[in-house]
Amino acid sequence: MGGKITIIGLGSGNEDQLSLGIYKLLKNTKNLYLRTRIHPVVDFLKKERIAFKTFDYLYDTLTDYDQVYSRIASSLIGEASTGKSLVYAVPGHPMVAERSVQYILQRGEEQNVSVNVLGGESFLDTAFSRLQIDPIEGLLFLNGETLTLSDLNPTKNTIIGQVYNQWVASEVKLTLMEIYPDEMPIYITSNLGIIGEEVIKKVPLYELDHNPEDFHHLSSLFIPKVKDEKILERNFSRLVEIVQILRSPNGCPWDRKQTHQSIRKNLIEETYELVETIDEMDMEHMEEELGDVLLQVMLHSQIAEEEGFFNIYDVIQQLNQKLVRRHPHVFGDENANEAEEALEHWHQIKQQEKIDKGKQSNSILDGIPKDLPAILKAYKLQKKAAKVGFDWTEITDVYKKIQEEFEEVKSADKSNQMEELGDLLFAVVNLARFMKIDPEEALAKTNTKFIKRFNYIENKLKELNIPIEEASLELMEKYWIESKSRLI
Repeated sequence: MGGKITIIGLGSGNEDQLSLGIYKLLKNTKNLYLRTRIHPVVDFLKKERIAFKTFDYLYDTLTDYDQVYSRIASSLIGEASTGKSLVYAVPGHPMVAERSVQYILQRGEEQNVSVNVLGGESFLDTAFSRLQIDPIEGLLFLNGETLTLSDLNPTKNTIIGQVYNQWVASEVKLTLMEIYPDEMPIYITSNLGIIGEEVIKKVPLYELDHNPEDFHHLSSLFIPKVKDEKILERNFSRLVEIVQILRSPNGCPWDRKQTHQSIRKNLIEETYELVETIDEMDMEHMEEELGDVLLQVMLHSQIAEEEGFFNIYDVIQQLNQKLVRRHPHVFGDENANEAEEALEHWHQIKQQEKIDKGKQSNSILDGIPKDLPAILKAYKLQKKAAKVGFDWTEITDVYKKIQEEFEEVKSADKSNQMEELGDLLFAVVNLARFMKIDPEEALAKTNTKFIKRFNYIENKLKELNIPIEEASLELMEKYWIESKSRLI
């Protein structure tokens, strides 16, 4: 039968914070272990002649704190496994930012060691008083060592612990600056609960990490909740709220009126506008156009939510699950060293998902959206057919096919000109596939080139005060040839 570990909190200050029950337990235990001797209560324990052991030696021999906490847990569980009853005392409250306690709870259950956790005043209790925070209004308590942008919510009061040195403070600062302005007031707190040594220092965010003396093992940060619209605008939840308001009875009459079908064309138009910024590498406008495409996603999701089908968070959940499921070489045990191999994983899993859902294709050509632009659709049809071997073996065969279709266009009468021209275009798309060139992208580049050269003609004619409708073909051709040498 395993022994017992009782975990207690020493509070964030001196012995005055100890409850009578904790004091009696400290006084009567024969096996007291402290995580560290660096605590105001330690001097009191010495005066009371209460014997204890500490794990400070691990901090001197191990550079990784998580290893320290793991070793502490292993040592205590090992002792208790022999049948001993131990008391393990930690600063503050055992369940607040105490990784060693989490390890003990986990391993105690695994190894049949009874673990009992008693209270203790944490530095959060003191922080509520000193910083005048009511946690019922919403509070985030975050770890500075592992802080990420997704952890933050500026609408909530935020306390960040484990900011124990300048390096951690610098990393925290960079993360905070993704949301908060450089001048945002940040409070550095130290020694909360230790009478006469408490420090609450207000600094602008950009100065957070300027003084290394501000940070040690009893340091934390406090960021007050904000109501500044400019800060809240960077929150995804704010976007959800705005779209909900626009669709509400008191919202925008136009937005309230829209349906999935009425804004269908908007999604297509916004997507093409985004593609244009990508082609031109116009990063400033790309940012704006990405937002316009995202708005269409938000509107469709809001309409679906009002109709009782799904909401934006369901969309995000589906996407997260799909990304993880279709990347077993990243989130699972599969391997993929090349992009083509990763893409093959994706297609195989996608096909299996259709089978699992009872949507197995009747044709190898199924699954291509019917409303794709014709050139892109032809490209995808040919790729699918080629996968099962229906393809030319050599590119010379493709050239011959193009020549054949070209001759048929030349000899076609009016009744079948369109059909023959379509066959020629289809054959040219096939050539693009053989060359590993996206035909849609290739034609888009040519369109852009044509626009630039034609604009050159227009500008030259304006310089001569010649309306383009009155310009001769010979003059326009002259400037067209000139544009080819002057424009990249």
